[in-house]
Amino acid sequence: MEPRANHRQKVILDELRRSGGSMRIHALAQALDVTEETVRRNLKSLADEGLVDRMHGGVRIVESDAEADFNARYRDNPVAKQKIASHVARMLPNDVSLFLDIGSTTAHIADALRDHQRLVVVTNSVYVAFRLATRNGNRVFLAGGELRGHDGGAFGTDAMEFVANFNTDFAVLSSAGITSKGFFLFDLEEARFSRLIMQQADTRIMAADSSKFGGVAPVDIGRPSQVDYLICDREPPQDIASAAMADWGTKIQIAK
Repeated sequence: MEPRANHRQKVILDELRRSGGSMRIHALAQALDVTEETVRRNLKSLADEGLVDRMHGGVRIVESDAEADFNARYRDNPVAKQKIASHVARMLPNDVSLFLDIGSTTAHIADALRDHQRLVVVTNSVYVAFRLATRNGNRVFLAGGELRGHDGGAFGTDAMEFVANFNTDFAVLSSAGITSKGFFLFDLEEARFSRLIMQQADTRIMAADSSKFGGVAPVDIGRPSQVDYLICDREPPQDIASAAMADWGTKIQIAK
């Protein structure tokens, strides 16, 4: 797939994949500890070969699916995701109701909730349903509709109508990119689902590892002020932290 990419260009492609498929130029330069000019020069070569698309201030990898399949994303950056999952699990008591989306970090959170009891879980993720059903007195409600092959998620009109029947104590969500403008995903159907469960929950928790900071994705999840907590493994960049505190009213917690 990358017949002519040199070593630095391969590193850039790997970093883009780890970030979910896209990043801003300045974030990519910081991650690789090189100048933005070095990044732009290598991106020009990658764009000429058809491996990336350059956007205003950012770049997106060209693949059949900008996000890797679920199993690959689940295995990516596992230590950070497990820390976040443990932190979120400590925030959630027994005997509560919650929405869980299809994100790979959310899947780790489902693993971390294995000892919780009497949860009412509403999800469109086959993985989440499998991990939490038939244990500890939990009740799990799985949205219907066609399951997507790459992530085991159910979307579409049936799934949305099903989820609209529930109001929960918490919604736990994931994001493909976080900037000072808010939270973003690649997929419109996922974004619509996220917007709905944020409306239907009393407390909204965004769980995202630091690779999402500066990530570029085309679809905003909704007003960032709807997110009550951002749980991540590292302090976010200053522009994101300032926006969260001054504009969104979102509390940032760093998982230990």
